[in-house]
Amino acid sequence: MEKYILAIDQGTTSTRTILYNHNSEVVMSSQREFQQFFPHPGWVEHDANEIWLSTLAVMTETIQMSGIKPEQVAGIGITNQRETTVVWDRNTGIPVYHAIVWQSRQSDEICQRLKDAGREDIIRKKTGLLLDPYFSATKLVWIFENVPGVKDKALNGELMFGTIDSWLVYKLSGGKRHITDVTNASRTLLYNIYEQCWDQELLELFGIPDSMLPEVVSSSEVYCCTAPYHFYNHEVPIAAMIGDQQAALFGQNCFEKGKMKNTYGTGGFLLMNTGEHAVQSNHGLLTTIAWKLNGETKYALEGSIFVSGSLIQWLRDGLHIIHKASETEAMAFSVKDSDGVVIVPAFTGLGAPYWDDQARGSIVGITRGTTKEHLARAALEAMCYQSKDLVLAMQQDTNIKIKELFVDGGATENKFLLQCQSDILQIPVTRLKVNETTALGAAHLAGLAVGYWTMNDFQADVLATYQPKIDKQLSHHMYQRWQKAVKSCQAFEED
Repeated sequence: MEKYILAIDQGTTSTRTILYNHNSEVVMSSQREFQQFFPHPGWVEHDANEIWLSTLAVMTETIQMSGIKPEQVAGIGITNQRETTVVWDRNTGIPVYHAIVWQSRQSDEICQRLKDAGREDIIRKKTGLLLDPYFSATKLVWIFENVPGVKDKALNGELMFGTIDSWLVYKLSGGKRHITDVTNASRTLLYNIYEQCWDQELLELFGIPDSMLPEVVSSSEVYCCTAPYHFYNHEVPIAAMIGDQQAALFGQNCFEKGKMKNTYGTGGFLLMNTGEHAVQSNHGLLTTIAWKLNGETKYALEGSIFVSGSLIQWLRDGLHIIHKASETEAMAFSVKDSDGVVIVPAFTGLGAPYWDDQARGSIVGITRGTTKEHLARAALEAMCYQSKDLVLAMQQDTNIKIKELFVDGGATENKFLLQCQSDILQIPVTRLKVNETTALGAAHLAGLAVGYWTMNDFQADVLATYQPKIDKQLSHHMYQRWQKAVKSCQAFEED
């Protein structure tokens, strides 16, 4: 009986499952979007139960449509949107509040309070992260301070905290396991990435009881099995957990030091494998854990862009100038340039390397001749400029000259985007045949844990490599306009 690996890819706007065969080919997949909540400007929330139900739905659809039996699933790998914070009742399993999403800026004031108290340095030294609303701990503090009765329950040991990976394993296992892997733990502001443990000093600093915390495990091992009622009375091993960007790094086969990938998803994420050494950044990047496999921990440098593909969603859902994202490719190619228009998509502030949570988005260079085609092109160019910001910072931190960029994510279907990215960076940009490398990375890690694959089974098949088509001078001039636009955006901050 042929066996398969099932990947659960729980993202910011949708949940998908993908079933892989031994050749790492997609046998079947299913995807479902879920609701986004925006209670206030800059706030983003999800319903954790809706996320769970979407996961259950796509998992069931994938198995049913593929025609395989549950016992043919050799293992499940989970990859997830990181930092998104869920708190639920230990007795009932019911969340006490919406999940606060990684994008959400509602803990701005809490971060500022800690910065004013001089706490940022100690946090940075232990976690490799900046003190920013992006990460989980301040979101958890916000729930303590704004949802009545929650803090008392937490102090009484009645509540559980986790990122989405923890929540899904808790639900899949029927409440038997409360765990997270090292990559997700490393994004909470509570985990010491050097000693690899929850840090007591940081827990005291944030006022978080350790009774809430999940057990930290490696990224690839058999943690438990699914509750039998999820798979027609069959128990399936849950064998991998990893944050989505680290999963994409693994799925792109960036196993060696210096290899780098960029994911164009809701946000944009550039990661470089730095091997067994954790590199501290002096240019606004994050030091994070890439994965832990067979007892060995690999580290990465990361640059995080808050708004990437979601900028195109805004053109569709906010401005209504497109009906679907794919239209932007032809629109961008239809004009010779953006006619001087630059979009800075700081909808919820600017991420790396600026880390300016007060900045708000701007469109500069508009004239009476500006068309929706110019706006579409400017939006795609903005995604490329933001990536260049990160590549330059990474080169400065590591003294490694970047020779090639591997890319993945839904937006890489857009040929204009990839050509523009090569032009702006002035290096080759390579896309693999498998575009959903996030799910693939989780599947590969699960397959390793259950003996389905070995590392020798993983090959990178290239679909296309884009070479620069414009000269360095024009590329530099375009990037300078972007830098001026960012400064103007920051100058317009509210008091």
